[in-house]
Amino acid sequence: MNAFVQKFSSIVKGTLTGFDRIVFKGSILPLMYDEGVMSFCRGRNILNKDYKSWMLEQTGKIIDSATQYAEAACGRGITHIASSRTRKEELARQRQQEANIDTDLIGVWSAVESCRSYKAKYCAKSGFPQLRGEWTKCKHLYFYFDHEDFGFMNIRLQTWFPYHIQLCLNGREWLRRSLQREECDFVAKGNKFLHIADYDVAQRMLDSQLDTRWAKTMDEFLPTVFPVMEQILGPHLSYYWTLWQSEWATDLIFPSSKDLRPITDTLLRHAFMTGNGTALLRYLDRPITKAGKPYANMNNDVTSRILDFNDGVRVRHWVDHNSVKIYNEGNTLRVETTMNQPSMFKVQRRAQGQSDDMPKRRLSLRKGVADIAIRAQVSQDINNRFMEQLATCSDETPTRELFDEVCKARIKNGHRVRAMDPTGKDRTLLNTISDPVFCISGITNKALREKLYGCAGYTKMTDKQRSAKVSRQLRMLREHGLIKKLPKQRKYQLTQKGRELTTTLNALLTASTQQLMDMAA
Repeated sequence: MNAFVQKFSSIVKGTLTGFDRIVFKGSILPLMYDEGVMSFCRGRNILNKDYKSWMLEQTGKIIDSATQYAEAACGRGITHIASSRTRKEELARQRQQEANIDTDLIGVWSAVESCRSYKAKYCAKSGFPQLRGEWTKCKHLYFYFDHEDFGFMNIRLQTWFPYHIQLCLNGREWLRRSLQREECDFVAKGNKFLHIADYDVAQRMLDSQLDTRWAKTMDEFLPTVFPVMEQILGPHLSYYWTLWQSEWATDLIFPSSKDLRPITDTLLRHAFMTGNGTALLRYLDRPITKAGKPYANMNNDVTSRILDFNDGVRVRHWVDHNSVKIYNEGNTLRVETTMNQPSMFKVQRRAQGQSDDMPKRRLSLRKGVADIAIRAQVSQDINNRFMEQLATCSDETPTRELFDEVCKARIKNGHRVRAMDPTGKDRTLLNTISDPVFCISGITNKALREKLYGCAGYTKMTDKQRSAKVSRQLRMLREHGLIKKLPKQRKYQLTQKGRELTTTLNALLTASTQQLMDMAA
């Protein structure tokens, strides 16, 4: 991240890093499977054949309590939406503006949407109906608030058993309320901040969001939107909360859109042209072979899209259900990781139920709120890798100047260092060291010769000869200032100069003749 921020430090007013949209889902674990539901019904003397009538009775209680709350809080009952495709947020924003609502409930809407519930079905083996889970449709209630702490938010409640709940917050809305309490001046548009009087204070507020006791915070909303929960389910059942979707954003805020506009086209073009499949896999921390290719049994879907977005343009790279994107809006440039499938990532953590004195292991990242801090770090690492690549985009320096620096022999410490041939015999070497895998693990002699194995110029030699050749090439790269040695390790990383050269070379070789002529015009 530092290289990217430093590149524009002379014109950037400030930066912000933290959560944008975060969506929590609450489920009652004992009611997530058929036997658990039937055990619940037996404990309350509800026959399986009577389950539906009992459930509909409870649905009526939920809707009645929500109607009373809506009428008391904002003077109108539940507003039904005919189509589930209607954007509820737009309706809530419109009502908030019309009613001039600054804090508390904006309104309650309802829509019939798909859900997971249970149905009594005759079982020939047992001789009586059994409850079985199935996908169906039922009424869902949407509560929209402008909360005094969390800002604009919504809660979605399923009115049919087992009463799944979804809570959607926005870290930037949360920050807006925090800044208002501290009387720190700011200008905001939607979920973007166009100006903040003190960016350090704002960043500390975003960082403090990670210290939230998430389960306790979510549970505090239940008496408001589900006041009859204990009456229906009893006093012993509780919700298990997961972070279903998260967006982690890094914003660079420029003085004005005019300052951002000259670099936007170059950055977005660069982000799209360098977004090849292997690079995207490494941005999102997916494993690849030593040769830098996806594994044969890997079935990840890798896609890239570019489209107009509000008053800017967005480039988005997807690997399955996770993505990283860059876009501009107003005077803000945003890089953002969206995570829907955290299990793709391996992290150091303890297994569930393991005591604190047990060693951590490399396990899949979980959706549970216990892993939110780790999830934030993984998301930031993705942003950093993407921004490190973007930092190599040179919008001013002519390509010839980058090449001229390494295409000349030089004398260093009394030894002659040969000139490099970026588009000739050194092209494979330069292309290999630019692999995003090395941004994470570093460049080693072994890793580099494994990637170069089978390439022209590296065949018909023993591994010892190949190792000696790679050692000489690493020394040459280091003497030209393209790589640097990591302290106390036999590993190297690309320097800023190395990233600029390799990225320029890759973009040059990827672009068509017509594209090059258009850019030169």
